[in-house]
Amino acid sequence: MSGLGMHFAIGDDVVARLLGAEDDAAVIAIVEEIEEDSEADFAFGTDRAWDALHRCLTDGTLDAGAGSFPLSHVVLGGAQLCEDSDYLVALVRADQVSTVADALTPIDQAWLRRRYDALAFPGYERGRGEEDFAHTWGNVEGIAAFFQAAAQDGRAVIFSVEL
Repeated sequence: MSGLGMHFAIGDDVVARLLGAEDDAAVIAIVEEIEEDSEADFAFGTDRAWDALHRCLTDGTLDAGAGSFPLSHVVLGGAQLCEDSDYLVALVRADQVSTVADALTPIDQAWLRRRYDALAFPGYERGRGEEDFAHTWGNVEGIAAFFQAAAQDGRAVIFSVEL
């Protein structure tokens, strides 16, 4: 999966619009609005590292239901808002964001390295190795700070990626 992943911290009004969207096209249109209007403090791009990051935080697969809460909700977990095969949108409710943020805090490079090396990553399209691991690790502190900021502001989080 080669798309560029983005996380956005959103307010209750945007959550309501997403949950009330009539179809995938409407969800995607709302996400595109969020991308255009997002505040820098409430957006975080994981580039292509989202793929390995989700795998490391769950069971090594890209299954949205893999792993256990709260780490499963960092990237693909949570409510799936789009069934389009070319677009993923996952929602972490505002009441869950603080728990996800707290779960990210103790993750260090050694822990992530053990997970990265131990899991099989079936179907992984990127080349595994030092550069890929460094890119994945380079996103961990940023994603943790992003979830902390979202939690402090009482916001929900969506992850989106166009595949």
